[in-house]
Amino acid sequence: MKLTQLSQQWNLENIFAGGSTSEQLSTYIQSIETHIVELKSKIDSCNPSNHQELAEVVEEMSRLSSRLHESSAYVGCLVAQDVKDKEAVAIRGKLDAIGAKYHSLWTQFEEKLTQVSDNEWKTLLQYDGLYPYSFVLNERRQHAVEKLSFSQESLINDLAVDGYHAWSNLYDLVVGKMSIPFEEDGEQKELSVGQLDNKLSSQSKETRQRAFESYSKAWEEQEDFCSEALNHLAGFRLSTYDHRKWDSVLKEPLQINRMSQATLDTMWKVIEQHKNTFVKYLDRKAEMLGLEQLGWTDVDAPIGKTETKVSYDEAANFIIDQFKQYNPKMSEFSRQAFEKSWIEAEDRTGKRPGGFCTSFPNAKETRIFMTFSGTPSNVSTLAHELGHAYHQHVMDELPYLNQNYAMNVAETASTYAEMLVSDAAVETAKTEEERLVLLEDKIQRSVAFFMNIHARFLFETRFYEERSKGLVSVSRLNELMEEAQKEAYCDALGEYHPHFWASKLHFYITDVPFYNFPYTFGYLFSAGIYAIAKEQGDAFEDKYIALLQDTGRMTVEELAEKHLGEDLTKPQFWTRAIQLAVEDVEEFLKLTK
Repeated sequence: MKLTQLSQQWNLENIFAGGSTSEQLSTYIQSIETHIVELKSKIDSCNPSNHQELAEVVEEMSRLSSRLHESSAYVGCLVAQDVKDKEAVAIRGKLDAIGAKYHSLWTQFEEKLTQVSDNEWKTLLQYDGLYPYSFVLNERRQHAVEKLSFSQESLINDLAVDGYHAWSNLYDLVVGKMSIPFEEDGEQKELSVGQLDNKLSSQSKETRQRAFESYSKAWEEQEDFCSEALNHLAGFRLSTYDHRKWDSVLKEPLQINRMSQATLDTMWKVIEQHKNTFVKYLDRKAEMLGLEQLGWTDVDAPIGKTETKVSYDEAANFIIDQFKQYNPKMSEFSRQAFEKSWIEAEDRTGKRPGGFCTSFPNAKETRIFMTFSGTPSNVSTLAHELGHAYHQHVMDELPYLNQNYAMNVAETASTYAEMLVSDAAVETAKTEEERLVLLEDKIQRSVAFFMNIHARFLFETRFYEERSKGLVSVSRLNELMEEAQKEAYCDALGEYHPHFWASKLHFYITDVPFYNFPYTFGYLFSAGIYAIAKEQGDAFEDKYIALLQDTGRMTVEELAEKHLGEDLTKPQFWTRAIQLAVEDVEEFLKLTK
């Protein structure tokens, strides 16, 4: 049955009733504070060699973690839906402080784990209460060895609230309050960053150019603030790494993503070897648009004569239908997400830019945030976020500590879902022109992952190199950004975006440093998975679920070896995976001769 008249505003009331003034939320947060005090006492007295005491603490840490996640996710939703919600911002600040105490608990507990000898540790992990958590506990024990003492790491966590995370929160606040003037249909409007960002992919070259000029000017006006925020975020990280005697700025992001430097290097090398194909696409697109070279805003510009507009209801039904072909369970889950109003998609001012999916582990629900304006790209984003939501859904019955999967494999599930919908859109196109437009929309995402994301990675790597020697000026940040874009796009563009470092939220996220390469990993990893799904159809569904359920308790190399029989440190897997994108470009070039 087709879905109709769907709400584009999410329902948060069943999580905590009352929004930022919720008494239920206030009581919940108070109980978390009490829980932390009680658990600290339990950790203090815990004998790490006693498997029963250790297992009891692990279970309590798991319960506390899920409760803190629940409240933080809820408040994050409140701030996202209304950046002017001062009460929610204040609660987020309180949760940040509580989070620092929580992280200090983990640091204290991890130090306890290091007091156990290696042989005794192996024996402990064989007990029923600890065995299910063996991967996570081994990981945390190893990381503890590489960090500072408990007192020093606790001090870092405490100082991070106002000296690290606060810069990220302030950036969110400033961006959310930005109001950018833009003339449309003879009327002067004040648009949010997210609303104006949607104009950058308009059918009209003139609209794109005006939007880009307004966008660039707005960020230029904020460049001094953004420079301060970015420099101090990086300075905090580098100072912490220096005290830990870590010699690579990539050590932490690689650890978080449970992948090796060899895998990362191999992935980028294979991409670089295939970039010439995508340069041909960019050149052909420039020719079609009557340009000598594409400008920054032309890369994502539609090539059709009319913009395809899709209603929210149409998008929902299309996504559900396409998921059903390969993953009936994911299709049914998505129907539930739409019907129960788990998605905030309304196109309005006051929302923060971008999109995300967040989970509520105790309620066993998820919420999706985006701004839907009816473009094919919006439909893809919606499918992408539903992929995230489904990933969490299949993890719900696992112990909470085993649900902590890294960003790169999280992007695998979302991108896999996006691929299902994008391919189906191309295959079901009603006209040759529509087919070409949708095919090109797919290729745009490949270019984003192989070139735009690569530019971000190059910029951030080089920025940290220079930041380690001192503050990096606005002019130098602009230079680094443009140099990275030129290299990543193989000089194929005639205009770049020097202030991209200021406008991209991902550079200011403190939870995950280097919020870039995991996207590209997820895209290519999912391409390999998608190829298998196309061969096996819905028979692959249970295998896919098994793979997703292991994402919180394996390295990516172990995951690929177990479920795909592949070695990610070798180029063969990546070369096969990128062929799907290469074939899209070859078809595009053939259709546009």
